Amino acid sequence: MPHQGRYHEPKWWKEGVVYEIYVSSFKDSNNDGIGDIPGIISKLDYLRDLGVDIIWISPHYQSPQIDMGYDISDYQQIHEPYGSMEDVDTLIEQIHSRGMKIIFDLVINHTSDIHPWFQESRALIDSPKRDWYIWRPPRYDSTGKRCPPTNWRSNFGGPTWTWDESTQQYYFHIYSPGQPDLNWENRDCRRAIYDTAIRFWLDKGIDGFRIDTVNRYSKCSDFPDAAITDPNEETQLAFQYFTNGPRIHEYISEVRSVLANYDVFTVGELPNTPDQADVMRFISAREKQLDMVFNFDTVYLGQTPGDRFRLQTFTKDDFKRELTKWQTVIQDTDAWTTVFLENHDQGRSVSRFASDDPAYRIQAAKMLAIVLGTMTGTLFLYQGQEIGMVNAPPSYPVEEYKCIRSVNHYNNIRQQTGDDPVALSEALEALQKVARDHARVPMQWDDSANAGFCAAQAKPWMRVLDSYREINVANQVGRNGSVFEFWKNMIRFRKQYRDLFVYGVFRAIDQHKDLLVFIKEAADGKRSLTVANMCDQPRQWTLPSSFSDLKPADFALSTCDTQEFHHSQLAAFEGRIYVAGTRADG
Repeated sequence: MPHQGRYHEPKWWKEGVVYEIYVSSFKDSNNDGIGDIPGIISKLDYLRDLGVDIIWISPHYQSPQIDMGYDISDYQQIHEPYGSMEDVDTLIEQIHSRGMKIIFDLVINHTSDIHPWFQESRALIDSPKRDWYIWRPPRYDSTGKRCPPTNWRSNFGGPTWTWDESTQQYYFHIYSPGQPDLNWENRDCRRAIYDTAIRFWLDKGIDGFRIDTVNRYSKCSDFPDAAITDPNEETQLAFQYFTNGPRIHEYISEVRSVLANYDVFTVGELPNTPDQADVMRFISAREKQLDMVFNFDTVYLGQTPGDRFRLQTFTKDDFKRELTKWQTVIQDTDAWTTVFLENHDQGRSVSRFASDDPAYRIQAAKMLAIVLGTMTGTLFLYQGQEIGMVNAPPSYPVEEYKCIRSVNHYNNIRQQTGDDPVALSEALEALQKVARDHARVPMQWDDSANAGFCAAQAKPWMRVLDSYREINVANQVGRNGSVFEFWKNMIRFRKQYRDLFVYGVFRAIDQHKDLLVFIKEAADGKRSLTVANMCDQPRQWTLPSSFSDLKPADFALSTCDTQEFHHSQLAAFEGRIYVAGTRADG
């Protein structure tokens, strides 16, 4: 087995456990039904107790909330229901006083359409800020009908172009019409982004950024039509024209130069980039671009590119392949990687990749904790993952889905099929599996009304899941055998063996299709073995030959109470870790 590459010097952002907070759904302090910054402050000791080192805050900036704060109208103001600038300053100070770090979401591909920059841009064709956004004249078909400049499809459905009546041109948006794309070709625009969205917050003392859609700043400026792959639709998939464009690395290098004077780290959201060579240009330390990125190969399983609600089947082999795909990237390279299964855009991992059946849910959540906790890279958790929160059930009413993607999809099916009940049932089934809403329901703190997210008399902005009665923080903290206590122990164990689990070299072992088995090796020769049964039936397994010398003392952690250190059978959704202190061949 090869040793750890020579490039990976220890860094706080490699070893730290990152916890994402979705502000509107974490904790409501004033009972208006919306989570807020003071609510986060009230739970910092809970997060420190869990073992969290770095807290990632979702967009908290002033916004009309067309896309839950990813449509920013002022980078230097706080969304009023979330609190004040003083609250954010207090949050930064309180996190640092507990020895933790804080990173913010950096959303600079687009703004809100009510941002003053865009308002000035759309006011007049010769406005000084006209070129800060992407404007194009219309096309006309053979009948004289006005058409958008291209046939590209937006990520939220429909065209990427919206007509502006006052100036008689279209403006471009990858996402909703309320999120016009900034024109990164304009140097003055870029400088304004760096000053208002980056330096302003770094000077307040934050420790880095999660960078939204980091590979979409550069577009193909000639704007060709996309190939017709869906003849029944007017718009077509066009990722290749607005993702990883010709100047993208020039722009990322500029962003990096802005960050150079601060001890911070960056993690980029890197969609639609499956090829490793393309990813390496972003994460190679020599390239001086990003410290790490999120690769979405695993969480996109079962989703059709360009249409997350057109579901496909995937196997456990698919899951194992994609989950471990980037584990070997640190070997003999200078790149770093991330470990995650959940965020604010994804369904819950227990529901999607294991089982949320009450008979198996707790065991399945612990099994995923063992797998993630022993993988190489920076570990990211999402709020509620530490207590095993699950997707909304099939009985969750369609009216309760709030995400713009979910609403658009269901309404499109209604319009296309004339309210066909079979089609609508299929649409709701797709929402139940992969809608972004599942991650955005209120955090489940206790079994009181509204799950302790807000007072009983308040109305949460999203309906609380009925599962809060069984799945909540209060009935897990301090309770032996709970998912929370298991995650807490797993995080402590990961830090104890950081050379092995954070920095170690990964090697997969091929066994039964339902089993995920892998070995980790540290530079000092210490080795670990992770074995996980990913199904709801017992499975036989075999110790790899290189671990034939295991001793009872090497049995380190299990999701079950078994004390048999290499018993040949794993229970349903059981996971185990073995740690051997001496090196062996094989």
